[in-house]
Amino acid sequence: MSRNPERNDRKSGKKPAFGDRSAPRSGGPGAGAKGKPEGGPDRGGWNPNPKPKSFSDSAPRPSRAKADADNFVWGRHPVIAALANPARKGMGRLLATADRAAELERDRLANGHRIEIIEAQALDRMLPPGAVHQGLAFKVQPLEGVALEDIAGDGGVIVMLDQLTDPQNVGAIFRSALAFGAKGIVVQDRHSPALAGALAKASAGATERLPCARVTNLSRALETLADMGWRAVGLDGSAELTLEEALDERPTVLVMGSEGDGIRRLVAEHCDVLAKIPMPGGFESLNVSNAAAVALYEAHRKQSS
Repeated sequence: MSRNPERNDRKSGKKPAFGDRSAPRSGGPGAGAKGKPEGGPDRGGWNPNPKPKSFSDSAPRPSRAKADADNFVWGRHPVIAALANPARKGMGRLLATADRAAELERDRLANGHRIEIIEAQALDRMLPPGAVHQGLAFKVQPLEGVALEDIAGDGGVIVMLDQLTDPQNVGAIFRSALAFGAKGIVVQDRHSPALAGALAKASAGATERLPCARVTNLSRALETLADMGWRAVGLDGSAELTLEEALDERPTVLVMGSEGDGIRRLVAEHCDVLAKIPMPGGFESLNVSNAAAVALYEAHRKQSS
């Protein structure tokens, strides 16, 4: 609510006389029985000397929506993809507005899940602020992931993310990886967001269709992949080789580092080669999800030629 110092004077048509020292102060002599104690706010007016607020020593309690965010998938494409995922069968709580519930039933998209009809405003309160749910939300446990060997059997391209924590970036990389036919994503278990919430929304449902391996140690994972015939190409803006020069038709792991720190030293040492994306426009760098899309396109082109 805006604080307007003239608000209380509109009925009388008078302007507040801030410079009139002869006027009785609220709570002071002559203020009358209804006067406020000194330091208290005048009725709706601006108070230049507010009472100090008392603060609790205990830590603030997180909102329920924030605490539950990792257990929700929201938005039309992510929810429909989750409902179609066999790993989700028989689990979760499906929430939908009346029009979305009718769509799910008409097109037989619920896949056996019972639909709970809910008002859009109630759904807003259940989800994090700003969540664009489009009238659909699915409360489930995050996906567990698959074993590294499950995505490394047939060659192709794998994307490895070294401590990328921004859900929007990771979700966008999932979306690009699925679009360009990658076999899967590898992340470090302790330093990666859950495959739900804002990440699932940014992926447009790709997290439900593209396998993800969560490993304890990325360097050891690269050693395992090397033993299986995979070649690791790390993206580094200061590298000597360009991406086109570094890539070939062999099974390839594209290693992407965080925007701030890039690939960590030990992970970089386990890459067969480091490569950069040439930028003739002179701009220093791309967003990591955009860089991943460029790298995935180039890797797919090399392997298809």
